[in-house]
Amino acid sequence: MTVVATDRIAITPEERRAAIIDVIASARSRLILSLFRCDDFDVLDALVAALARGVQIEALMTDRAKGGRKRLDQITKMLASSGARLSRYSDRVVKYHAKYIAADQRLALVGSANWTRKCLDRTCDFILTTSDRGVVRALEQLFAADCAGRPPGAGANHDRLVIGPEHARERLTAILRSARRSIDVVDPKLTDPDMRNLLAERRDAGVRVTCHGRHDVGDLSAHGKLIVVDGRTAVIGSLSLSALHLGFRRELAISTTDRRVVGALNGFLAGLDHALSRRPSPSRTARD
Repeated sequence: MTVVATDRIAITPEERRAAIIDVIASARSRLILSLFRCDDFDVLDALVAALARGVQIEALMTDRAKGGRKRLDQITKMLASSGARLSRYSDRVVKYHAKYIAADQRLALVGSANWTRKCLDRTCDFILTTSDRGVVRALEQLFAADCAGRPPGAGANHDRLVIGPEHARERLTAILRSARRSIDVVDPKLTDPDMRNLLAERRDAGVRVTCHGRHDVGDLSAHGKLIVVDGRTAVIGSLSLSALHLGFRRELAISTTDRRVVGALNGFLAGLDHALSRRPSPSRTARD
């Protein structure tokens, strides 16, 4: 019997917090997770509760978060004292910025949001969960490699995953080049010259290109990253179209063609476009 993977999207602040907590609460034996920032008490309580019921938690944390070293040390101490196994990403050149969870070899979560009160309450961000076992296995391989301080092997490769910096530029370039009708981007750091030129080329080829940046995400602060191509394929994760993110950071994004997920994201984008159309501003199409 073939098991069909299920994807789910969390867009609103309430949905994003619930998605993280639900994945943590679902674990019965093992959780692996990457932490860039985390100060949300509900998420931390869920992690402590998982440890208390016997779940093995392994966390990979950044060693460099601007202005957040003291807070990182506090979180490390709290989780370690509760029984979690913690590792620090040690690459001296590549900064660690990925956000994901894998639970019990059966469920994965990939997102753009930090697990902080700010990101879970006041930012525009996106989180995708999936039961795709291939994605889960690839994340486990990536996690093991990053904890050991070695390059990701072939086992970390998966068609749905965009891993930076190893193949981020190549994968995202291919996705954007595949567009025939439309490209929608939500990215407050869209600054990479090659990517900007590529978007301009697609626009000149007749593709509708719409970019939502720092001030175009409704009432929420800009933070999340999203690409939707032809209204059918979405890419969600921590990866911005900036030279720094593409070339010098451990980033992670995931693609989906799930109709319900992409439909929800198309509805979200339509809402942004409608809000922009009511502002006295220049054309919102192909703004970069």
